[in-house]
Amino acid sequence: MDNRSSHLKQIRPVLETAKVNSETSDEEYFQNVTLRPIIKFQNDLLTAAFKNYIRKHKNKFYELNLEARLQYIERSIQKDIKFRNSLKGMVIGQFTVEEYLTYIENSSALNKRMMNMVIERLKSQVQLLEPDTLVY
Repeated sequence: MDNRSSHLKQIRPVLETAKVNSETSDEEYFQNVTLRPIIKFQNDLLTAAFKNYIRKHKNKFYELNLEARLQYIERSIQKDIKFRNSLKGMVIGQFTVEEYLTYIENSSALNKRMMNMVIERLKSQVQLLEPDTLVY
């Protein structure tokens, strides 16, 4: 394994709950072994990016109730292609070359999984999106 790949894998969190067995599909394996650790590792960056998205869209998010905020998160990522591509780049940029080669074999399905995971992560941390919450 080259230096970049080994360094990338070393800095990722280990997720004990990531279930992988002989019956796991290739997509689910990639999700649990690659996407989940990367998305967890990139959590602060993804949160900061969403807070910036809120700011750029005139802070309308902060006028919404909780249910509407959760819908806003989902719709923003699903409908704003430029923003979605930016978030994808934050995840894909952490792939090893080997993982990238696997990813491009089935990028459409893996993109869907990736964005659903990012959406759920942001929704589960909606309290971190408050304007006075610092993300480090």
